[in-house]
Amino acid sequence: MKPIQWGILSTGGIAETFARGLKTSKTGVLAAVASRTRRAAQAFAQKYHVPKAFGTYQELLDDPGVEAVYIAPPHPFHAQWAVLAARAGKHILCEKPLTMDYPDALKVVEAARRNRVFLLEAFMYRCHPQTAKLVELIRGRAIGEVRLIQASFCFDKPLDLKHRLFNRKLGGGGILDIGCYPVSMSRLLAGAALGRPFAEPLEVKGTAVVGQKSRVDEIALASLKFPGGILAELSCASRVDRGTSMVKVDGSKGSLIVPSPWFATWDPGTSYLLLRRKGEKKERKIPVHSDRNLYTVEADAVAASLRKGLRESPAMPWADTLGNMRVLDLWRKSAGAFY
Repeated sequence: MKPIQWGILSTGGIAETFARGLKTSKTGVLAAVASRTRRAAQAFAQKYHVPKAFGTYQELLDDPGVEAVYIAPPHPFHAQWAVLAARAGKHILCEKPLTMDYPDALKVVEAARRNRVFLLEAFMYRCHPQTAKLVELIRGRAIGEVRLIQASFCFDKPLDLKHRLFNRKLGGGGILDIGCYPVSMSRLLAGAALGRPFAEPLEVKGTAVVGQKSRVDEIALASLKFPGGILAELSCASRVDRGTSMVKVDGSKGSLIVPSPWFATWDPGTSYLLLRRKGEKKERKIPVHSDRNLYTVEADAVAASLRKGLRESPAMPWADTLGNMRVLDLWRKSAGAFY
């Protein structure tokens, strides 16, 4: 199979991260980039040796040489451009969250279905072998029956009302930007414990601190109750550093800790899962090796699905993405975080 010809919509930080990942991919190449200005696109193209640079997103979608697009502008623009990309017949890898809410996510999924194109929400950690190993251990009852899942993604960023994290017009707030990770992880692991690809919570309760200046959620907590008596404690924050972003799963026979759940090793290397079983004095370090950059793994996962003729990725099928958006809507509603 020939390398996939990728195009990137946007020239921001995450677009640069994905471009660097594509440089080491054997399944795809970066063929085009588009920005709101041709100047920005040309600067990006020069930096990453991209053959084509467009001053509008539509120009890139109109290029017949582009097969797949990575959609990376701020959250409020995801739905519009994902739908237009589907109509243009482009396969889609769209940055998380797929959209601002469930109704828009449903529109994107329907557009992909109608136009028979591939669509994946870009939770890069879902494609990494560390996550596959974690799911394997949960399904294999390494810690017995799962009872409690704790997941957090927190950091302390100085308040900057122009930055997208604190800008309501750009979909700012922690729940959508980083809270989506703990939600997706808890649903994945609860599903693994129940013998399913993912699970939907029976209850979602949330709270948040909404900044007086930013008017977006800056610190947020959520509690989820899943079938089988599984509970989840989730947290996200852009204004407080809890020391680490981690995942911990407690079961009837022990616990599993994921020290770096979202980025693993980032570059090629070995990450570790920590298994603590009842009655054992020492925890076990379970190594997981990856031979590629985190975003290379993601791009290659798209290619693997396309080779098989799939329009959904096993890493995160459409029903999983839609379920995640429903939970995020409920969390924001419960916490009073509105747009």
